[in-house]
Amino acid sequence: MTTTTTVNGSNPEPTPKPKQLILNAFVMNTPGHLSPGLWTHPRNKTADHTKLKFWTDLAQLLDNAGFHALFVADVLGGYDVYKGPQNIDPALASGAQFPVTDPLFTVPSMAAVTKNLAFGITASTTYDQPYTHARRFSTVDHLAEGRVAWNIVTSHLDSAARNLGLDAQIEHDERYRIADEFMDVVYKLWEGSFQDSAVVRDVEKGIYIAPGTVRQIHHRGKYYKSVPGPHLVDPSPQRTPFLFQAGISKSGREFGAKHAEAIFVGGTKPEIVRQSVDAIRTLAKEKFGRDPRSIKILSAITLVVAETDEAAQRKHDELLSYGNKEGALALLGGWTGLDLSKYGDDDDLATVEDSKLQGLVALWSKTAAPGTKWNKAQIVDFIIMGGMGAKIVGGPKTVADELERWAEVADLDGYNIAHVTNPGSFEDIIEFLLPELQKRGLFRTKVEKEGATAREAYLGHGPWLRDDHYGKKFRWHAGKEPPSYDSPEFGQYTPLSPE
Repeated sequence: MTTTTTVNGSNPEPTPKPKQLILNAFVMNTPGHLSPGLWTHPRNKTADHTKLKFWTDLAQLLDNAGFHALFVADVLGGYDVYKGPQNIDPALASGAQFPVTDPLFTVPSMAAVTKNLAFGITASTTYDQPYTHARRFSTVDHLAEGRVAWNIVTSHLDSAARNLGLDAQIEHDERYRIADEFMDVVYKLWEGSFQDSAVVRDVEKGIYIAPGTVRQIHHRGKYYKSVPGPHLVDPSPQRTPFLFQAGISKSGREFGAKHAEAIFVGGTKPEIVRQSVDAIRTLAKEKFGRDPRSIKILSAITLVVAETDEAAQRKHDELLSYGNKEGALALLGGWTGLDLSKYGDDDDLATVEDSKLQGLVALWSKTAAPGTKWNKAQIVDFIIMGGMGAKIVGGPKTVADELERWAEVADLDGYNIAHVTNPGSFEDIIEFLLPELQKRGLFRTKVEKEGATAREAYLGHGPWLRDDHYGKKFRWHAGKEPPSYDSPEFGQYTPLSPE
């Protein structure tokens, strides 16, 4: 329903309904995700991340509150730059993203106790094979009845590269070129192996899959020399799982504009985030012929919310007292490659010789806390709760005002909300913040379609890829002759960008 307002005594003009926000809970299968040391807080139970009940309880909480998804980060190596080289010790005591269990295995159990919550699972294209990856995600999409999303990453840790047989990490842009061909292979498996009518399950005739409705894909490319197929799993409810991606480098933006259906961005100031958002939407439209509004863009954010601003600040200060300095610096080393152990707590890091560190400090000085003297102690205070992303502390109105402002200024569709404690953070958001957002029309009060797939919940249309999505061209429809195996549309891989 559209309301109206009167402007200067003239005829009423339509007032558009506010855009409802997408809200994801941002977590990780580890004691310390973005707030190292907080696993010791009395309210927190992330030390129980290896227990299934921890995950099913969280999933039910979020599902009942109307959250769109549980978005799960992952890494394939330890944070071993700080006090390095290859020194994992600073991360251990604080549980700073170590140990970390595989998030995909928790999804079927969480799906079994929820109705609408989607599950965004991080998985890397650099250290897996598309054939086995496609099988795992199709399996889980079946078991979750279409509520699975894949957060596509290329991995960034040297420790992961060493543990997976390489001397060092593959160069950044090359990882994206590998990922782009990886996507071609999985699209062919998910979209091009089975016709929709393939699985008939005809008991009387004894036919499970109709003849002539399954084919090999015969992929041939640079990085995946030969993948004959066919896909080993019959089509899941979404075929291709809903596609998340995070990356704001030039290569990352281009990859996201081509493949992603939802993109996860970060930043400490909405005006800066807006630059990434505009670049992604422009690329999607002009280079890949996509409706830029069909890509949902969400920002990372950490919230500390209570009944009043004063109570929220007291809560923030109490939580901060549990933070672990060494864990924070270990995380920073993994994220940036910077080892701050060589500097004293009070050294002015804006004047050091390391240009990468100078650039980071200059960015924070401009966007996060202008006028701050950025020394090691200040950096620890900034990242120890919620990492390098934005933070909002306040009562319901204060936090809702900021979320609304960020969404408008940065042109966001929603947020990945990181916890400080779990349980704790999400319960506070549900109790204090969601009623305020719902009162403003900024968050849904009910789910439009019970049991919707992830794609339906995010994009508001059917469970399959949109017609303007790159992956849709690989779909094999009954009565339609598929592209020949030797054509650029199907067999031979075409790179994302000319080399």
